[in-house]
Order: sequence, then structure tokens, then C-alpha cells
Amino acid sequence: MSRSAFAARFHQQVGEPARQYLARWRMHVALTWLREGDRAIADIAEQLGYQSEAAFSRAFKRVLGITPGAARQGEAVVALDA
Repeated sequence: MSRSAFAARFHQQVGEPARQYLARWRMHVALTWLREGDRAIADIAEQLGYQSEAAFSRAFKRVLGITPGAARQGEAVVALDA
């Protein structure tokens, strides 16, 4: 299956582009790790495939509306459609 065919089929079946779904899924995992344990944010970023803590933090805030530090402290997440 070609890349474009996969992208079209995924979007049709799931209702959002694969890249957006993956980003949302990663942030759901990150949110769970932040709230459950004492892992460093840099370690979470690395585990989820981000090149830097800063890139991870920007993506986290873009997807969830709050910073990873705020999420760790229990602030409410703006949007998590999972």
C-alpha cells in the first residue's frame, strides 16, 4: 500500500490524520507518565522519540494546552480526545 493510500484510508477510518493521531497518543502516554511517577520530563521526551525536552514541551502544550510541568502538578488538560 502506498503512503498516500495509507494516509487516506487511516483518515477515513479514524477521522483524523495519522500524524495528528500519533501526536495525541504520545501526549496521552506522556500525561500518564507525568501523573503516575517521578520520571524527568527529559526522559519522557526521549522515550517518546523527541530530540529535545524543548521540542517535547512545545508539542505537549500544543496538543494538551498546558505545559508538562503543569500537568505533573495536576492542572486540568484543555483537550484530550482519547
